[in-house]
Amino acid sequence: MQAHTILMHPADNVAIVANDGGLPAGTTLASGLVLREKVPQAHKVSLSDLPAGSAVRRYNVTIGYALNDIPAGSWVHERLLRMPEARELEGLPIATAKREPMAPLEGYTFEGYRNADGSVGTRNILAITQTVQCVAGVTDFAVQRIKRELLPKYPHVDDVVALAHGYGCGVAIDAPDAVIPIRTLRNISLNPNFGGEVMVVSLGCEKLQPDRLMPPGTIPLVDERNVETALDVVCLQDDAHVGFMSMVDSIMRQATHHLERLNARRRETVPASELVVGVQCGGSDAFSGATANPAVGFCTDLLVRAGASVMFSETTEVRDGIDQLTSRAATPEVAEAMIREMAWYDAYLSRGSVDRSANTTPGNKKGGLSNIVEKAMGSIVKSGSAPITGVLAPGEKLKSKGLTYAATPASDFICGTLQLAAGMNLHVFTTGRGTPYGLAEVPVIKVATRSDLARRWHDLMDVNAGKIADGEATIEELGWELFRLMLDVASGRKRTWAEQWKLHNSLVLFNPAPVT
Repeated sequence: MQAHTILMHPADNVAIVANDGGLPAGTTLASGLVLREKVPQAHKVSLSDLPAGSAVRRYNVTIGYALNDIPAGSWVHERLLRMPEARELEGLPIATAKREPMAPLEGYTFEGYRNADGSVGTRNILAITQTVQCVAGVTDFAVQRIKRELLPKYPHVDDVVALAHGYGCGVAIDAPDAVIPIRTLRNISLNPNFGGEVMVVSLGCEKLQPDRLMPPGTIPLVDERNVETALDVVCLQDDAHVGFMSMVDSIMRQATHHLERLNARRRETVPASELVVGVQCGGSDAFSGATANPAVGFCTDLLVRAGASVMFSETTEVRDGIDQLTSRAATPEVAEAMIREMAWYDAYLSRGSVDRSANTTPGNKKGGLSNIVEKAMGSIVKSGSAPITGVLAPGEKLKSKGLTYAATPASDFICGTLQLAAGMNLHVFTTGRGTPYGLAEVPVIKVATRSDLARRWHDLMDVNAGKIADGEATIEELGWELFRLMLDVASGRKRTWAEQWKLHNSLVLFNPAPVT
């Protein structure tokens, strides 16, 4: 067997094993180094003797310190390392990375649905918002009937989705942090893929009343008279409802009006600058930062050059690269906003008596990631190299084009939910361990970090970035492949595997406020 290892930087003293199944003890590497023990795929091998207390470097970053002497050719894993302390949020480089402006990327388009507020959808979906979890069962029953009985009559409408969640009552609705879940649900309801059609199902007695969720001025102007559409609410506790089927029939009647308007819409050619892409990783392994995430980062730069909007997130998974981020900030104000969001999240974790180290999962470690520092270095490369021009607090709506740091927890479902609220119309999700993650509200393009995963999950993964490790493609080639696939998926010319199988994760609102 020919040994294949991946070195991320010439200054690194560890490399990861790329071979399927790993490498056995006694294997001779290209450098002449002989493995002292079996090293699993994606795990690290020491390239030189590492004395106790010495720095272990990957990505030219100290990812840990050796707890004991680690001889050259050894398997380096989390039990052998002490994790570095988190970088302080003071004395950071502020907007110091000066780069030549990226050359514009012109002439790329997709077929999208242009909305009255100027945004563009990649799908044409009726979304039914719920103010409280109490109505979820009734709404789901109604949605299933709508799909069976009504949707076939409206062939230009892609789907009907219920925006179910666990919030709305039994919560401290006036607590300062309650603004996060409320604005998240409000902004999800206005996602570009819903065409400006806002329909709400309410119970009636909940704390999150419809007019608090959608106050006047929230819904975009949708007709030629610039008159705001009245909030369309079905309240289950209304006296007019006698029996369960009365509630269901009311939801279906209201849905019909929205379906008629959505069905009149048609795709039109729009520039690639109308893409709003959220990038995320989950089920990460040590290949994530070597194959899939660098390819996504290259694609991120292509999107920025095309004038599009890209969001990267997952606060704990970029926290250890805060100096990289603040140096790339377009302005000192952007850098300070990133620091402010990191500090808020540090305090949030501290209130729960944990820190960023709680992020790394057993699967991450089995996939070769020793700790959150190493994971963060691989995660952050999804953001590419463009200047960071904007920062969003959790649940806020996107304000600008270019590259934005949208502060979210790293949880796949919460991050995806918050990126939906920010206004994404296309999602890119990388995975090394594998996850069937998907969203009903936007297409999710899944990128495998390893060829073995892409082969085994051939009908779940849309792109195989493992070709980079196999020497069959470059990062740049995979980045272009992903960019072109995005345009096809955004246009409806291709459907992702998650769409084909209708694999949809639930929305999960981030609620740091107390539950009463």
